[in-house]
Amino acid sequence: MPFFRDADRAIHYLQRGHGEPLMLIHGLGCSGADWAFQVTALEHRYRIIVPDLPGSGHSDPPQGGYSIEEFAAGLWRLLDHLGISRINIVGFSLGGAVALEMSASRPHCVPKLALINSLATYRPHSWRKCMEIYVSAALVYTLGMPRAAWLMAARLFPESWQRAMREHAALALGAVPATSYLGMGLALARWAILDRLDRLSSQVLLIAAEKDYTPLDEKVALAKQLQGQIVVVRGSRHGTPFDSVETTNACLSAFLADQPLPPSTHWVRDDAALVQTLSLAGSIADEHAMSPLLID
Repeated sequence: MPFFRDADRAIHYLQRGHGEPLMLIHGLGCSGADWAFQVTALEHRYRIIVPDLPGSGHSDPPQGGYSIEEFAAGLWRLLDHLGISRINIVGFSLGGAVALEMSASRPHCVPKLALINSLATYRPHSWRKCMEIYVSAALVYTLGMPRAAWLMAARLFPESWQRAMREHAALALGAVPATSYLGMGLALARWAILDRLDRLSSQVLLIAAEKDYTPLDEKVALAKQLQGQIVVVRGSRHGTPFDSVETTNACLSAFLADQPLPPSTHWVRDDAALVQTLSLAGSIADEHAMSPLLID
């Protein structure tokens, strides 16, 4: 059954595969459905848990406001409910913040932690972060979510041969309630974990896009502080799990299996030919769309 009743709200989640537990945490404006390409690559080896964060996908919005710390606590409660005490975690963007928070709160319960285009703080202490936070919020306030979503999608996937990806992203983002998008974004802007990174004991992999909106130097510094590995994907923008499926999947597979990462010559965005072969048919995205409204 795909829902977990957590106090005053229902958290939607899906499971695929068998083996060592692995949680995939989506980013801002996304849902668990957006891990479809990674689940396909990993489900043969792992028991994958894919939640919708509160206010995203099919999960209820929180009653007491949005908080990265509460997102993390809620996902641990879900894992306690599922009888999982140790789990590897992959987080994308805002999901990486949640993953860091989960790892800091139970350091010995997260053996491996992979972060994709995530930072240790999103507080707007630089002009670049101010622009990302406040311009995006202003677009949503002035244009509404559906129209702002088309601009966001065009920035994520600007190439002519990324049209299908761009249209899919615009429709998915446009369906997100503006209150949820803005609430989660402001929660991220208030969050930081810089003073608690020493609590982590996980093996760490950072996957960073060459052309991400957020500073690459902060990701390099984070990898160094956590004694982790870092992969910089050439040509990728913020949506690395979508525009660089081959590199993302190869790096995650190697890291989770304690194998060497692919050589740096392979750290590149997917080309047009590969993108044309990608399909969501029969994936977890289909299952997510048809998920029955049952409470576990």
